[in-house]
Amino acid sequence: MTRLLSYFSPLLIILIFASSCVVQESPITGTKRAYAYSWDQEIQIGREVDSEIVSEFGLYEDDQINEWFDRISHEILENSHMRGEDVSDRFRNTEFVFRVLDSPVINAFALPGGYVYVTRGLLAHMNNEAQLAVVIGHEIGHVAARHASQRGLQQTIGSVIVMGGAILGQELLGLPGGSILNLSGQAAQLIFLSYSRNHERESDRLGVEYAAKTGYAAEEGAAFFTSLRRISERSGQALPNLLSTHPDPGEREQNIPRKAAEWREQGYEQTIYKTEEYLQRLQGMIYGDNPRNGFHEDGNFYHPDLEFRFPYPTGWQVINQPSQVVLVSGEGDAVMILRLDQESSDARESVHKFLEMNNIESSDQRSTTSSGSIPAYEANFSIQDGEQTLGVNVYALEYGGRVYRYINYTTQNLFDQYREHFAATTSQFSRLTDQRILNTRPVTINLVETTQRSRFSDLLPSPMPMNIDPEEVAIINQVFLDDMIEPGTTLKIPTQ
Repeated sequence: MTRLLSYFSPLLIILIFASSCVVQESPITGTKRAYAYSWDQEIQIGREVDSEIVSEFGLYEDDQINEWFDRISHEILENSHMRGEDVSDRFRNTEFVFRVLDSPVINAFALPGGYVYVTRGLLAHMNNEAQLAVVIGHEIGHVAARHASQRGLQQTIGSVIVMGGAILGQELLGLPGGSILNLSGQAAQLIFLSYSRNHERESDRLGVEYAAKTGYAAEEGAAFFTSLRRISERSGQALPNLLSTHPDPGEREQNIPRKAAEWREQGYEQTIYKTEEYLQRLQGMIYGDNPRNGFHEDGNFYHPDLEFRFPYPTGWQVINQPSQVVLVSGEGDAVMILRLDQESSDARESVHKFLEMNNIESSDQRSTTSSGSIPAYEANFSIQDGEQTLGVNVYALEYGGRVYRYINYTTQNLFDQYREHFAATTSQFSRLTDQRILNTRPVTINLVETTQRSRFSDLLPSPMPMNIDPEEVAIINQVFLDDMIEPGTTLKIPTQ
């Protein structure tokens, strides 16, 4: 459960692994073994990367959801090996951090040292607190078993660090990284470890154990993995993050109830479901991408909250994240990155600071305007990196009391070809005035209680908002389209 979906991969960094190892005890077994780094180092890694995760993906801004998630996570933590009577103080006194990320991706992951995350996309796909408890326990299990440190010890490469812009070159363009990768400014994200099958199975086992000891009906965790399997089977859908880390979901669907039964036989009553309470917490939760944070339509990118728009070339891929918008050419050989520059007071300063920070000289720079009235400044230059030369356009503009900066680049031999594409986008950045788009609202989860026995497909509105597929709605409710739904059933229906 620790690799982000592939569409995030261009913007991530790889965890740093120590070249030397340390010998310390395991919180699980109490016995000593070799790890890539000490527990203090794990805490430090988690703390540093946590700030990057929060900056890149953003926290879900709902105090009640966050307080509830933190509370139940700590309850499960208290029944984990991290709080065992015989565990070393270094583990027992470690402060865990539990966060809900504002992302539609179905994802849960943990960082070394006690940082655990789930996304609102994951919460939407669960039907009760017991299912969530197993996932929380699973992630605590990764931390307690020190899987990141174990995996780090197995790496053949001592350490790999890749910064934002450069990873775009390597992953999307096949271009070299190097100094050009500082072009995207502060972007630096984590690429999570792909744990082995045994690590995932151990965390599954621990997740069930911790949930069961907290009193949750741990067998419910199987239903969530059924949903993940159904998502992976949908035509044209990317494999969900939680399925991409090895164990077959069918195996997990079978093993989770069996492991839960074993704990029940040992006297641990598992009676907590909290279905209605859980569903009520989802009422009004944003579902899918939030258009208020930017969306693209008919060749234009719109940001309703910041009230700007700009066109992008036909066939280019748009990757929108809280900290940046990335545009990638259809051939994968050119990139445009738009970021807010919070360090500069005007467009000229933004470009000059960028050049100075990266020790770049440019004889081709000038003042200009975007859409005829927005002050702007740009510079063009080339940079040698390895065996290739990159052509780069840096374009900053002043709008709405803020400074925005584009970093546009490709290989030098293609720069003249793409320069027109870069200019067509940057020079047409403008104020958003379309009231339809300015008033766009996100899709949210609306709870509906059925009044009569009906087929699930007959209970869905037509058309669905934002082109949401009916099968997708069936999956988040953990039913099938042809299932008969009994009166009094609470359903999650995306509404706009």
